[in-house]
Formats: sequence, C-alpha cells, structure tokens
Amino acid sequence: MILVLNAGSSSLKVEVFTSDLTSVLSGSVTSIGTNGTIKLGDETKATKTVGHADALAQMLDSLAHAGITLNNLTAAAHRVVHGGTILTQPARVTPQVIAAIKSVIPLAPLHNPNNLAAMLALQAAAPDLPQYASFGTAFHATNPAVATRYAIPQTEHDAGIRRYGFHGLSYAGTVASFGDTLPRRLLAMHLGNGASLCAIKDGKSIATSMGYSPLSGLTMGTRSGDIDGAAVLRISAALGEDEADRMLNKNSGLQALGGDNDMRNLLNRDDAEAAFAVDHFCYWAARHAGSAIVAMGGMDAVAFTGGIGENAAPVRDKIMAQLACFGDVPVHVIAADEEKQIARDALTLMVAA
Repeated sequence: MILVLNAGSSSLKVEVFTSDLTSVLSGSVTSIGTNGTIKLGDETKATKTVGHADALAQMLDSLAHAGITLNNLTAAAHRVVHGGTILTQPARVTPQVIAAIKSVIPLAPLHNPNNLAAMLALQAAAPDLPQYASFGTAFHATNPAVATRYAIPQTEHDAGIRRYGFHGLSYAGTVASFGDTLPRRLLAMHLGNGASLCAIKDGKSIATSMGYSPLSGLTMGTRSGDIDGAAVLRISAALGEDEADRMLNKNSGLQALGGDNDMRNLLNRDDAEAAFAVDHFCYWAARHAGSAIVAMGGMDAVAFTGGIGENAAPVRDKIMAQLACFGDVPVHVIAADEEKQIARDALTLMVAA
C-alpha cells in the first residue's frame, strides 16, 4: 500500500492506495498549530497539534488503530507545491532531492517547508520506507520559453521571476483519465476556489494561465486573477506589501465582486451583484481560454475539473457559449484527484526502478 501525504499551510491530508490505485482510507488533520480536528474515514475527533511533524505522528497513530501500520506500507508519496526549474518530474526522495526542495523554498515559502516537514518526520519514523515526491509545477515544465519568459531584464529572469504554472497534478490526472482516447489538443480548466486553465497538446502542457504565483490568470474565489503591475504597485504603496498581498489573494475575486467566494451560493442568489460575479468568472475564463486555444492552434475537446468545473453546470454552459466561435467540440467533466495522481507517479517510479 502507498500512503499519500498532502501537507498544506495548516493542514495535512492523507490517503492510502493499493497497488491498483484503489483508495482504501483517507483522512486529514486541520488547524495545525492550534485546536483542530483529526478525521480518518468516518471518525472525527478534536485534537491539538504543535506542527506538521506532530500532526503526522497523530495521523500515523490513527492509521495504526485502523489497521494500517508503517509495516503495511510499501511506499509514501508527497505533494510538493513548487519544484522550480530543478524538479520537473516526480522523483524518489533522496538527500539531493530534499536539498533541491529546500533551494526553491523562496518560491513557495508557505508550502514547501510544510511539505518537507512531513517528509522528514516520516523519514525519522520509518527510515527504510521509500518516499517519492510529485511537484505541482512539474507538468508545465514542457512549456516553451516564449510562454514562460516575462519581458524583463535577464538578471530578474535568472533570479527566478518567470511563469511556472500550478495545478499540474490535476492536469496530469486529467490526461491520465483519458488513456488512449486523449484528444490531441485539449483545453483543460481546473475551476475551484483557485482556478486556472491549461493548453494540453499531445499530452503535454504548452501554456497555462497561472504564472510566477497562483495569483495570475482567471478570476478566482478570493484571488484577483490578472491585474496590472502598476495597479499592484499603487495598492502596495497605499496599504503596504503584506496588506496588499492579503487583499489580492484573500479578499478579491468572487469574494470582492459578489460578497461570497462560494460559487454555489452565488448561483443560488437572485441579485445583480451575484450575477455580475458569475459573469466575470466565466468571461475571464473564456478570455484566457481563447489565448490557450491560439497556443494549441485550435482545440479538439474541453475538460472541466475542480469543484466548480465538476459541479457547476451553469458555469460550464456560460463558458462554452462564449467559446462557440471556435466550433462545437466534446466537453468532458473529470473528477479531480491529485492524491491518486501522486500515487500513480510513485508506482511508475517503483516499477521503473
């Protein structure tokens, strides 16, 4: 069995898979560092953790009570948010890989340290257990330089200011779900509280809407999406860097336009503010989709995934109505499952070894 770990900024999700990618059990620890909950299967209880290592120890204890011990596991696999330009494929965790993950912490300071914390804690608990890592940016490593390079001086580019793209595990899982029926030119949209799209040609990402950070691109639940750099400078001058960051990432998007970042609530409301927020979300998704279609030289199909993409038919319909000028193409709805993709990556590496 493979234990998949997804360490967030204040949470830890786990899922156990068999060798045929069947999910056996899943759970989570929330509000790490304070009073939270630990959930495994159908059982939930209050808990208090002091960090990700402690959260992992408590989760391992809960798994053991459920009959899954470290001795039952053949491997562990981790989601790492950012691999930079170094880690562009799934990899077995080695001292060199750990060093590389540390080196790109400046690109994901809120996430990579927690991904590492879970990795190192499990290494201490089970030093002989093989561990693997999948990177949220890796799927977009196939983007050509013309798609990733900002038109800025070389010194800043060399310092890491470029487009990386995110939601890569979701897009890789979308590609895998098609098997031999994968369309040659697939427009994939991961629409949730975080939203992006990807131009996938011959199974590879060639363009994506997110850039240096997950802030750019589409209108999102609480993120602004694309905004002029001069406007960001003005907001930062007025509010300060930290407050500007908080505003653009936490208090913008659907939240700012409609007073709610939950698309379900906005669709159920009957007022102009909610309608405008939904229209804005769909309009900019379609606008960015046009750019992705140009990058592919056309499109053969569209795939929607993510919480909104999977469940909000009115949103899908609005977006596709605006893309009708590109012709009638099949529309697929794909269940997002990053954990399964991480397990798939680990299995692939284990077989190759």
